[in-house]
Amino acid sequence: MNQKQIKIVTIGGGSSYTPELIEGFIKRAAELPIREIWLVDIEAGKEKLAIVGELAKRMVKKAGLDWKIHLTLDRRTALKDADYVTTQLRVGLLDARVKDERIPLEHGMLGQETNGAGGTFKAFRTIPVILDIVEDMKELCPKAWLINFTNPAGIVTEAVIKYGNYDRVIGLCNVPENQMVSEAKELGVNRNDLTFHFAGLNHLVWHKVWDKSGDDLTQTVMQQWLDSNEQGVANIENIPWVAPQVLNLGLIPCFYHRYFYLEAEMLAKGLDDYAKNGTRAEVVQKVEEELFELYRNPNLEEKPKQLELRGGAYYSDAACELITALHNDKRTIMVVDTKNNGAITDLPTDCAIETSAVITASGPKPLTFGSFPIAARGLLQVMKSFEQLVVEAAVTGDYGTALQALTMNPLVKGASQAQEVLDAMLVAHYDYLPQFQAYIDAHLK
Repeated sequence: MNQKQIKIVTIGGGSSYTPELIEGFIKRAAELPIREIWLVDIEAGKEKLAIVGELAKRMVKKAGLDWKIHLTLDRRTALKDADYVTTQLRVGLLDARVKDERIPLEHGMLGQETNGAGGTFKAFRTIPVILDIVEDMKELCPKAWLINFTNPAGIVTEAVIKYGNYDRVIGLCNVPENQMVSEAKELGVNRNDLTFHFAGLNHLVWHKVWDKSGDDLTQTVMQQWLDSNEQGVANIENIPWVAPQVLNLGLIPCFYHRYFYLEAEMLAKGLDDYAKNGTRAEVVQKVEEELFELYRNPNLEEKPKQLELRGGAYYSDAACELITALHNDKRTIMVVDTKNNGAITDLPTDCAIETSAVITASGPKPLTFGSFPIAARGLLQVMKSFEQLVVEAAVTGDYGTALQALTMNPLVKGASQAQEVLDAMLVAHYDYLPQFQAYIDAHLK
């Protein structure tokens, strides 16, 4: 084990997910010689940072560890000489997510925080902030790994690679982990008795699965999915798949493929839920309020069970395992967002993909996947082109590029609808879109 004492910085430290992150580090204390953990937030998150930070200190104390937990609003002080930096931030807080979901629904399209118009605007707000963090890291901790699970994770990873010129970045998503856990449970076996190979993009990833004898179980697992009507994850409606279509793929789609393969049904359900209950973001706001009431309890010394209702289970635990694998050169196979480097031959070598990779001290080594079958390849390439346009628009603030990106997205029906929702969301998110403000002032206000 690498005994070098390490410094970990978490940006967005006031997040409700932070207790899971601390729990994950505590579980790995024997492998991860942590010296200090810095939790960083902004002025608007100061109260939550204080609440979560005190819980983190209680958790570490209960575990009998001598780690130093620092709470700060000064990002640069925190980043100095860091070894690992995790990002779990939401620019505009949950109020911005409400807009990401509500405005597209009001324009007759899917409202979702990581897909379609909602995901596009989350990227527009997030990418400039992440790139600023990367510039600070280059100066203050140039050898640190950036572990990002801020959504949309794949697009953010793409931006850091292309425009941040920083290769020590790895994106994470909880969806593959959820799928591996649920499929092992369905088969009645230990997850470690199965081999998985994921490939694609973040929230657009497919996979295959084999047993320990090397027999391909992909079709078996898909049929079990269909027979059991698997639940997926909390924030995606459990609408049944069209069996002949998914079986014909020869690959298991992720839960988010429902937005593309079952668009009409998902839109209808989304509109109905919105009319009755408001947006998913508003539901999450209530869960957050309840969580922070629990976190305030000075006798609470562990992650509360209710955190699982938040919808992002396994994100933080995966981040802790990834840091442990990097630090100890464990060569564990994990599903990450990283540079393609030829693993998927249907996509550019230098773009970001989501893939199974061997985690080494020098970073992820993607497992070779090759070419996708035609049934998946077309959607994969369209969505990668969409992602690249989103990143370009987020960096340049070019309106035409933003419009082109939305027009290309399969969840938006043409340029007229794209322009309507683009203009509405640019105005709604004005305060968090400095790169577009000159255009908005001149044309939309």
